Amino acid sequence: MSVDIRPACYADIAPLSRVLDSEAYFTERFERQKNDRGMLLIAWLDGMPVGDVYLWLDPAEEEDIRKHLPGVALLTHLEVLPEFRNRGIGTKLVEAVEQYLVEKGREQVALAVREDNVKAADLYRRLGYQDWGHGMLICIAKVPGPDGCPIDEPELCHIMVKQLHSMSPSSDNTFSNLAS
Repeated sequence: MSVDIRPACYADIAPLSRVLDSEAYFTERFERQKNDRGMLLIAWLDGMPVGDVYLWLDPAEEEDIRKHLPGVALLTHLEVLPEFRNRGIGTKLVEAVEQYLVEKGREQVALAVREDNVKAADLYRRLGYQDWGHGMLICIAKVPGPDGCPIDEPELCHIMVKQLHSMSPSSDNTFSNLAS
């Protein structure tokens, strides 16, 4: 199984929205990407999108995260289609984000995982993420509303952080030209 991970382009929004049913969300994230405020990565398998992750590069929306982790990029919205889970696709998406950040000279990445999402928390721990040490936090998730447009939904989350300084940049500079 060869999964291709790459940043979204405009033509990817329609096929991504068909399989993951969030056109307004993906359109908004793509607009943010065009303005260097984040990056939407898509996992492709045999020409079909099977997962995505969004890297939030703006300051965190949550005041406590801005206070304790100023300027840290946030890994958000990691999603893999149910029939493709447990095949390493989520891991590849996370690793792609981390590699991009290393190549940009970033030393940390953080994420929020809902308190009830034990499988995701286990994945992040296996990948080297640790609790941030400041307790759980109410985070605001963007979820599709009844009309398909994103709405804010509060979630009780664990905040996890990974130090990237021990990682070395990829020799092929996979993501070196993405944010330029």
